[in-house]
Amino acid sequence: MPFYLGIDGGGTNTTCAVADESSVLATATTGPSNVVRVGEVKARESLQQAVRQACAAAGISPREVSHTCIGASGAGRPEVAAVVASALAEILPPAIDVAGDIEIAHEAAFSGSPGVIVIAGTGSIAYGRNAHGKRARTGGWGFAISDEGSAQWIGRTAIAALLRDRIIESGSQDSRKNEAHTPLLHALLQAWSISSIDDLIRAANASPPPDFSALFPIVLASANAGDDVAQQVLTQAGCELARISDVVIRCLFLPTAPASQPAPESSVADASVPLAMAGGVFRHAPQVRDVFYNQLRGLHPHLDLNRQVVDPVSGAVSLARKAAHRSVAANT
Repeated sequence: MPFYLGIDGGGTNTTCAVADESSVLATATTGPSNVVRVGEVKARESLQQAVRQACAAAGISPREVSHTCIGASGAGRPEVAAVVASALAEILPPAIDVAGDIEIAHEAAFSGSPGVIVIAGTGSIAYGRNAHGKRARTGGWGFAISDEGSAQWIGRTAIAALLRDRIIESGSQDSRKNEAHTPLLHALLQAWSISSIDDLIRAANASPPPDFSALFPIVLASANAGDDVAQQVLTQAGCELARISDVVIRCLFLPTAPASQPAPESSVADASVPLAMAGGVFRHAPQVRDVFYNQLRGLHPHLDLNRQVVDPVSGAVSLARKAAHRSVAANT
């Protein structure tokens, strides 16, 4: 019986699934394996640990796997793809495909059919393909300049929002005396084991920069507890994710008006546009999902949005199966 391995290698977690022809037999989740963010050593450790744990849970050896597909952040860069492939080849047979994380998420959502997938995890990106095979993406240019609506962006934006209207009076001997510790500020200070806004500023501007994505659960908990700033940040995240989705939808699915006519105000043609969500921000933040959905439905009334957050690792399994079947067909 052939076995297939699907891996979703992210900036926060790595998930590996072992499957046969019809079902997933076992999964395992380990630490991050984004080579750019955590380096080759940590990525290799997370990947190999995930494979070994998933195979052990399924009762097979890694060497029994027929085909493997991994969706990895940054896999479009040959040097990143090479590191990932090399780490897996140390414990798996050579039939290993390295794809982008957007490709496995798209497969999980649409099984090769047209549609737009939006990922909001540690980073963010929107990617789609239409019925003519045209592809487009936006976002995902890195946490320092992009990744709007992601966990990284939410953590950084929450700190920025707390500091935006801060005033230090000239001649003040201690700018900390009159600090109002809102629930969100108090939680952020606790998370970084610091005691003042001055300390927060220094920590946020440290080099190398802190992991802002680790603050996402704190912002989420503060929003659920009624903190206005946290709620505003999550609302803004949903708007940003809708914005990058709109760019891809318009590129791939908006009918082109003749040059003599103005472009239609509505977004999409009468046919619905399939759209799906993936990533931990969508999964854990209903407020982000709702804002995202409402914003896009206002722009695109015919949007067909899957309200369930898809699991990209299932797309990696599907691509591994398809690649193995193509190989068998080519050799018969």
